[in-house]
Amino acid sequence: SGEASGALDVVLLRLAEFLEGQHRLRSKVGAALIYPVVLFAVSVIVLFYLLTSVVPKMVSMFESMEQVLPLPTRILIGVSDFLGMTWWIIASVAIAAVVLFLRWRRTERGAMRFDRFRMNVPVYGAIYRKISVARFARTLGTLLTSGVPIIEALKIVKTVVQNKVMEASIEDSISEVMEGSSIAAPLKKSGVFPPIIIHMISTGEKSGTLEEMLVKAAGAYEEDVETSVAGLTSILEPVMIVLMGAVVGSIVLAILLPMLEMSTIVR
Repeated sequence: SGEASGALDVVLLRLAEFLEGQHRLRSKVGAALIYPVVLFAVSVIVLFYLLTSVVPKMVSMFESMEQVLPLPTRILIGVSDFLGMTWWIIASVAIAAVVLFLRWRRTERGAMRFDRFRMNVPVYGAIYRKISVARFARTLGTLLTSGVPIIEALKIVKTVVQNKVMEASIEDSISEVMEGSSIAAPLKKSGVFPPIIIHMISTGEKSGTLEEMLVKAAGAYEEDVETSVAGLTSILEPVMIVLMGAVVGSIVLAILLPMLEMSTIVR
């Protein structure tokens, strides 16, 4: 398009700005999620170590006690014995489940169902939908501003959104646009895109400022995504810390209860 219009330098500059914006958004989302993911991984490792290494060493001492162990201690010992005997089975099943899931995810039907599921997950689904809508609006706006025909632009956008549900909606839109329909009408009919983006596209088509409206919508959604992710991570961090503290505290309490009872009997 840039070569055909004689404005290749301008088109390349817009493309660079587009790619930089996508990379910036992806980096911010990824950076915000690093701490919760690392915290969760460390928590799982610590719990596994406590249940498979620390607790079994305490069991021999508990067995020498001639009294009924408290219920929390018995539950802890049961969980520790179960993990100690079946950890390799659990690991094998988990690896097999991941492999099967990834193979299913690569199929057309699996990808469609998984993307639809992700869009409907509470909290996360709203953020995922906003990211997909922002990518759709930013890409389409950049292509149209660069002089790419609407049909060709929609075909390119379909491969960029990385969401099978939206891809199907865009594919249907292409067919209807080729028959003379507006862009907003088929997108609205699909029920996938938020009403605000449909309204902005419709307004842009009527006023002849579709490119500008798409770019503005993309900026608004990208900013909303950053705010939502920041708010979510600020909530996740203390919640995960409290849960981790509660679990570790329960394990420590289950270990200490028999000792406290034994010390009481000795006195």
